[in-house]
Amino acid sequence: MQVTWRDIRAARNTYAALSAACEVAGYDLVPSDSSTGGIICYSLNSINEPRLRSEIRDAPGITIVGGPHASACYREVAEYADYVIVGEGERTLPRLLDAIRTGSSGRIPGVATKDGYTPVDHTVLLDAYPCFSRIKGYLEISRGCPHACAYCQTPRLFGNRMRHRGIDAIAASAAHISDARFVTPNALAYGSDGRRPRLDKVEALFRRLKKNRIWFGTFPSEVRPEWVTDEALDLICTYTAGRKIHFGGQSGSDRILSMIRRGHTRSDVEVAVDRAVSHGLLPIVDMIVGFPGESEEDLGMTIDLIRQITRYGKVHLHYFMPLPGTPLASSTPVQLPASAEKIFGSLALSGRLTGYWTEPERRFLNPTGDTEEI
Repeated sequence: MQVTWRDIRAARNTYAALSAACEVAGYDLVPSDSSTGGIICYSLNSINEPRLRSEIRDAPGITIVGGPHASACYREVAEYADYVIVGEGERTLPRLLDAIRTGSSGRIPGVATKDGYTPVDHTVLLDAYPCFSRIKGYLEISRGCPHACAYCQTPRLFGNRMRHRGIDAIAASAAHISDARFVTPNALAYGSDGRRPRLDKVEALFRRLKKNRIWFGTFPSEVRPEWVTDEALDLICTYTAGRKIHFGGQSGSDRILSMIRRGHTRSDVEVAVDRAVSHGLLPIVDMIVGFPGESEEDLGMTIDLIRQITRYGKVHLHYFMPLPGTPLASSTPVQLPASAEKIFGSLALSGRLTGYWTEPERRFLNPTGDTEEI
């Protein structure tokens, strides 16, 4: 049975993962740039949801909606969509398609409708489904995150326990591509519980993929700053092709870092930058401004850290955006003073800073109104 997948740029990783899972179950997800009849699937984030809401409501066929926004706000989305998949979809979507095809009227775990929600009854085992490198040149090696950062949807969507794809499965998918790039919330946490590193597992992965050019610790497989040790960097420099390492610093204020539950300090970021540079790697650090409750002093500390980082590396800057389902969902961002915008603009002109720090929506939107990969 053919099923249409609404092609949304921000959801192409989701499409790649679910297409592989549906193919195993005998369903073909066919991408389309508009709504169609029959069955059509959407994956929504908080930026594209308002733009696509009326399209979904008026769609001529059966609508199935998932993604981070739909998972967090499933009651709201169920008011205009026929079905809402809450959380991971590899098992839930094929089960729902089976029910639609056979006319079954029973409730399906992980699916919400106007009539209610049946909680999910399973955890997705990554090795049960193919990597999605056939459609996208990334290998998803891990899911879940034990670090419950107050602004982040990842642990709310994928759980707070890390799950890893086995090396055999990763190698099987990597055999079809030359460059091995990974999707994971923390690349250095591969094979671990997400709190204590297992660099032996990381090295085993590298050794198995020796025929590939390995890109590791860069988007979309960043690392955490406190995991940037000399031993970890030695592995990266020995086995991988990249000469950059990307990690999240988020704020230069220890008070803000504690408030958002990052689990690391400013000093951890500074040490990670120094270690990366000493190993000949370019550090790229994610930072966020406008957190709720961010004072002038907090912002000043963040600006100071950004200046420090950009002496040796680069910063990717974001303006805080409250996301549904997170502890900070109802928070209001703090407006940036013009003086801060001027500093960031100057650093951007020098090529040392990228991102958007005044209009968070532009982080996701291109001139056509479609969304960028995030």
